[in-house]
Amino acid sequence: MIEIDKLADVFVEVADTLVAGFDLIEFLHTVAQHAADVSGGAVGLVLADEQGNLHYMSASGDVARELELLQLDLGEGPCLDCFRSGAAVVNTDLVQAETSWPHFAPLAVGKGVRSVHAFPMRLRERVIGALNVFGGDGELLTADEARAVQAMADVATIAIIQEQAIARAEVVTEQLQAALNSRIVIEQAKGAVARALGISVNEAFELMRARARHTRVPLTGLAYDLVNAPGTIEDRLRGE
Repeated sequence: MIEIDKLADVFVEVADTLVAGFDLIEFLHTVAQHAADVSGGAVGLVLADEQGNLHYMSASGDVARELELLQLDLGEGPCLDCFRSGAAVVNTDLVQAETSWPHFAPLAVGKGVRSVHAFPMRLRERVIGALNVFGGDGELLTADEARAVQAMADVATIAIIQEQAIARAEVVTEQLQAALNSRIVIEQAKGAVARALGISVNEAFELMRARARHTRVPLTGLAYDLVNAPGTIEDRLRGE
């Protein structure tokens, strides 16, 4: 069941980010984490570029990240269906979904995922991405939970577009392309930190987030410095 107080806190935090200068990648990761808390599953987010090609943007953990990238590599899965149709995919049993996703479904089941859900990120009639939830055996969403996760996807869309850019398609494209460019730098930095410290990619990302918050430096700016500044990764994380 959804905890109303927790859900209220989620939307207060989301609303607080709708100001000039907020870090989009950090915001999307926060949305993914909150959606995971509400749904009880692993959550990932994908966004489309100006050509309509989907790209991985954020996830609540390694499993969701792997499954998002797997769908994009295979060209099939719930997030692609949701993005193309603009309709939510809810409570789909992957064991019974091999007809729809013959390559993705068995691979996801092999990773311990049984139920899958995908929610469109919509701007009026335009779908700019999808928020995906992956659950274990018997982890289904109630109607209220599905509505709450869809609401998060809708709020995330508003944050990406921002109020003053809603009527300007060219600004929408610029915002999305900037987010995609930021994601490339952050992915490079995550890999560099993981290799340097001998930790997982997810642990590397959490370390970067903690450092960015501690120093009050935008996550994208920190990632750029980690990739390009002189010195070792350890020194750069300490700010030396």
